[in-house]
Amino acid sequence: MSVEQAEETTGEVEEKPERNPMLEPRIGKVVVNICVGRSGEPLEKAVRILEELTGQKPSIRRAKKTIRAFGIRRKEPIACMVTLRGEKAEEFLRKALEAVGNRIPLRSFDEHGNFAFGIREHIDIPGVKYDPELGIVGMDVIVNIERPGYRVARRRRAKSKIGRRHRVSREEAVEFIRSRFGVEVF
Repeated sequence: MSVEQAEETTGEVEEKPERNPMLEPRIGKVVVNICVGRSGEPLEKAVRILEELTGQKPSIRRAKKTIRAFGIRRKEPIACMVTLRGEKAEEFLRKALEAVGNRIPLRSFDEHGNFAFGIREHIDIPGVKYDPELGIVGMDVIVNIERPGYRVARRRRAKSKIGRRHRVSREEAVEFIRSRFGVEVF
């Protein structure tokens, strides 16, 4: 191979670099949490609201310790939550971001690229109508952003750590959310 042919082949590679699909960030999961602070009827209403919003049966969460000032006893059911993955997670996230005006503060992102935000009233979500029987509740939305290959940290056999260079950084997460969902990060 001559020098000119070598330059041509290297020139082709430089012009058209392949994007590594293993480095593309994606939504790992979206966790929606409603904490009412007491068991009984308010918790049952929150469960119904969360089930209508997400289409999944919520999991009941119990208090970890007694807090007398709030009237909470240890192991009393006080909250409900749902974990969404895949298309359901993305669909719900789009609606939830619309409820906050497609704006998220930069301080909501952590150093690993995850972010969280709150919705004051569930009726702010597009397509949700007020039901006087259920009332109005607020909720927290927590989003986990990861890359393909994160399974090695969760699997049961041959568990391994995610390398520092493969983790999603805050800047990458912000850019992903801006480009994919059209969110303004301020």
